[in-house]
Amino acid sequence: MIILQESASPQTFKFIPRELEATSMVIHDEATNIDTTISITPSVVKYYLEVIETLTLVEGRTYTMTILNGTDVVYKDKIFCTNQTISDYSISNGEYIENTTNNEFVIIP
Repeated sequence: MIILQESASPQTFKFIPRELEATSMVIHDEATNIDTTISITPSVVKYYLEVIETLTLVEGRTYTMTILNGTDVVYKDKIFCTNQTISDYSISNGEYIENTTNNEFVIIP
């Protein structure tokens, strides 16, 4: 899974495809069921491809990414969009409020 942010600036991600060429990328938003096709020119770095693109993503959503070389699928993966840092990621960031009690109870014999 590739983790990206909701950002208006270009983001970089790397992947190992079936072949070292790619011409386009299809991003499928799983929440709205809409496909977006983007023409790409990835850089070849050793044995993987590096893509630098500006993507329109919404925080908290997952996307399916398909990389194509012409009509051939060379790579498929999932994208998760979050603005949290990966090491501190919490699925309920700021939504869970802990309820504190004195936890007193009575045992009747």
